[in-house]
Amino acid sequence: MTEAEIGIIGTTAETCPFDDGEDVVVDTPYGFPSGPVSIGEVGGKRVAFLARRGEDGQISPPRIPSRANVWALRELGVRRIVAPVVSGALSFDFDVGDMVVCDQYVDRTWGRDDTYYDGPGAVLVATARPFCDDLGETVLRVGGELGLPVLGGGTAVVTQGPRYSTTAESVSFRAMGWDLVNMVSYPESHLARELELCYANISLVTDHDVGIAGVGAVTTRNVARSLAESTGLLKQLLLGVVPEIGPQPDDECSNALGRARL
Repeated sequence: MTEAEIGIIGTTAETCPFDDGEDVVVDTPYGFPSGPVSIGEVGGKRVAFLARRGEDGQISPPRIPSRANVWALRELGVRRIVAPVVSGALSFDFDVGDMVVCDQYVDRTWGRDDTYYDGPGAVLVATARPFCDDLGETVLRVGGELGLPVLGGGTAVVTQGPRYSTTAESVSFRAMGWDLVNMVSYPESHLARELELCYANISLVTDHDVGIAGVGAVTTRNVARSLAESTGLLKQLLLGVVPEIGPQPDDECSNALGRARL
């Protein structure tokens, strides 16, 4: 089977950073992933790209087969994953079009298949630092060198969906000091940690959430328009980042299972 070094779980099929990739269908113990995995090359690196919600965006966020998606990338040899996600900002500290490398998340989902280790026994991986620091630092450095609106730090709250927040929910998220909101970072990032893979979040800001004073209701039309306008910048960032990603280091990600079993 064709292999790759680096994985990208994209917001849409249009964010794939290469053309004319080889599509590979991967069957996993958890079913099929969201769609075929496209294998191509960027800057001499073999890359596996998977559109998170399917090639046509047909999969609702709570129904994304995250276990199959992450497993399929690992099956193809991927050890390091870059994962852009569509996000709403919970303050005006972030502008529409900003790409934020979050370092924390808060899980507000329910009922999702969020572990590979559901018995017998318990496997509890450490997630105090849930995203890969080394990979995130690479994204930040390259974004700065390219003059792109890439910012570091921040906490993303992950909601169940498939709906936007109410005003009261958004206000409460802001009151908790959280920075961004999306529907997909969990369990995807946690599953990567369970497989000892590096995973970096890139939160692509498409809107300001409704809980900010003076902001109107979030609409899918506006989010889609903002995403389309930002796709070029995101692809530019991915094209710059991928060649700079080195082999997986001996870090918390690669050793996640070492002290996880009870």
